[in-house]
Amino acid sequence: MDIIEQATMKGRGNLTEAEAKQILKKYGIPVVEEKVVMTIAEAETAAEIMGYPLVLKGLGARLTHKTERGLVKLNLKSGKDVKNAALYIKDTAGNDLEGFLLQPMLEGRKEFVAGLFYDDLFGPVVMFGLGGIFTEALEDVVFRIAPLDEKEAGRMIDDLHAQKLLGAFRGERAPDRQSLIKTLVGLSKISSEIKEIREIDINPLLVAPDGQVTAVDALIVLGKTQEQQSERIPVKPEIFSKLFYPKSIAFIGISAEFGKWGHILFTNVISGNYQGDIYLVNPKGGEIAGRKVYKSVTEIPGRVDLVVVTVPADKVLALIPELKQKNVTNMLLITSGFSEIGPVGRALEDELVAEARKAGIFIMGPNTMGMCNPHISLYCTAAHAHPQPGGTALIAQSGTFGTQLLAFAEKEGIGMRAFGGSGNEAMISIEDYMDGFEIDDVSKTVVLYVESVKNGRRFFESAKRVGRKKPVIILKGGRTKAGAHAAASHTGAMASNIKVFDAACRQAGVVLAEQPMELLDLSAVFSSLPLPRGNRMGIMTLGGGWGVVTADLCMENGLQVPHLSDTLIKQLNKILPPFWSHTNPVDIVGGNNPDVHKKIVEELLKWNECDAVIHMGILGMQVLHKKMLESAVAVDKNYSRKYLEDVLLLLEKQENEFLENTVKLMEIYEKPVVGVYILYDDTSRTIIDIGNSKYKGVAFIAPEKAVKTMAKMHFYAQWLNN
Repeated sequence: MDIIEQATMKGRGNLTEAEAKQILKKYGIPVVEEKVVMTIAEAETAAEIMGYPLVLKGLGARLTHKTERGLVKLNLKSGKDVKNAALYIKDTAGNDLEGFLLQPMLEGRKEFVAGLFYDDLFGPVVMFGLGGIFTEALEDVVFRIAPLDEKEAGRMIDDLHAQKLLGAFRGERAPDRQSLIKTLVGLSKISSEIKEIREIDINPLLVAPDGQVTAVDALIVLGKTQEQQSERIPVKPEIFSKLFYPKSIAFIGISAEFGKWGHILFTNVISGNYQGDIYLVNPKGGEIAGRKVYKSVTEIPGRVDLVVVTVPADKVLALIPELKQKNVTNMLLITSGFSEIGPVGRALEDELVAEARKAGIFIMGPNTMGMCNPHISLYCTAAHAHPQPGGTALIAQSGTFGTQLLAFAEKEGIGMRAFGGSGNEAMISIEDYMDGFEIDDVSKTVVLYVESVKNGRRFFESAKRVGRKKPVIILKGGRTKAGAHAAASHTGAMASNIKVFDAACRQAGVVLAEQPMELLDLSAVFSSLPLPRGNRMGIMTLGGGWGVVTADLCMENGLQVPHLSDTLIKQLNKILPPFWSHTNPVDIVGGNNPDVHKKIVEELLKWNECDAVIHMGILGMQVLHKKMLESAVAVDKNYSRKYLEDVLLLLEKQENEFLENTVKLMEIYEKPVVGVYILYDDTSRTIIDIGNSKYKGVAFIAPEKAVKTMAKMHFYAQWLNN
């Protein structure tokens, strides 16, 4: 009978430290050589054989916090020290004491922690970080979803902030990296092979001056480890091609009253120039906006691909037989009053899903703000925003937030593949949407606003798989305690631990946004620019201070600003006046020659030590000069309105030519170029389409936007290459 079986039979929740280390040793984790003794006399005898100095610990399954209870005695240098320590431990531990543990006193100033625990959403998670007294104080820890191999374990170690401690430090050698990797991989293997283990804590992993790594303390907690995943039936990805491409729509609950959902959505679809058949349904019948209103969906003469339902929650279930009779397979359920209101609403929602599934009907929602597909001019959302067709697929667990992003996309020229407010996700979950857009050739980026996930393991696997084909960009709501509470009350599901969620996302190659509008900033660059091959930025600026700030931002976001090579300086000397900066950032000191701007960008792109270019101040000159010219015309009669218009047209032409040239250069060198406006107005756009090129011009209103998007592109490119 093995250690765990014995402990389980005795009803123990933990293994003793000695038992825990036996398990760890079997999985290649380096543990300290030690001796278990049952009496004080045995401790004295064993101490003489082992040699001094020693560590003596109390041993027992219930002694899980020995240090706090004073049951660990260090640096014992004689038999007398051992005896006195044992007497103290015996008296302090009382009936919890099962024996003693003798270890050699190991020296080392570096301490790490490693562990394993089970997350309710993601299952087994491996942890690594600073150990000893710094574990909780500094919280410098990293996580990975198990299983993980040696390569992933190495990346995990590299993610620790305290990288100096992972190298040679104050006369001590660097920790044995292979031992650290073996420890993390061993923990991962335990999670898959010993299901009775729920938690492992190795603290500290002590590093000797020669770099040897040893687990000197360990705790193993037993318990059930079955992940608490919802028993949801995945939706086949193929259904989305029909859901987002209806050839006919019926509005059930249509209203003639302005401001009601049944009126808002209908008028948006009509004004958006949707070309499919539209039918109106209301038990009262009659006519609305010159269109016949049918009393039931079954009265509609033609085929119905999608029903948009806005009737009260208690009326929805009765629609299912009618929809089945009419062979309707897709429902956009706007109505609220389901699981988000509590147990009664949850029961109604569950019954609705069960009946809909039997009838072969797929439900988006309930409690959603709508959907859109600009590629067929379908805009069925509460906000009358009509973004242009493009490659960004957007799914939001907050309809209000999602429609705000739609409006922003429309203003900034960001093309949308589709939008869906996922609502309560009664049937179609965020994981289903990811799988659907994975097989969709039109979508180039998948953008998600997520407050909670229904199945963490599936979410992780789907994101990792989709990310190999196209970027997955996520903003997580409920990151703080206050935010998590708000998410729970809004969606009816608690947000997962944010550190584990972030770790799962990074491991899966997900690009994490930090702020709402960053979602579409990232969408803009990923859908418009080539990926950088590295993290080295070439910067061109019209002002020195701007360049300094941008260089600082680059360094703070993990990007490099390499020194210009002598060869490149010589080339730029031929283009620029003698007083240019002669360094990176390339400060052209307010130079306003369009040909010079083009040449500098190309020289930077040709440079082997540059992976991307950020230019600042070239775009937005129209805005800058418009006010100046208007003032001149108003004050000085020598300047006419015609002069103002001619200058502005010239500036517009120059900017367009610069953008066209930039896009051509990106095609030649396959390196991204992003700009920052010197000034902007209502006509300024983040994305500027240039002919039939596969790339587009991209410009932001501030340097931090340009830098952060480049850093996130670099992260994704690195992940793809791993």
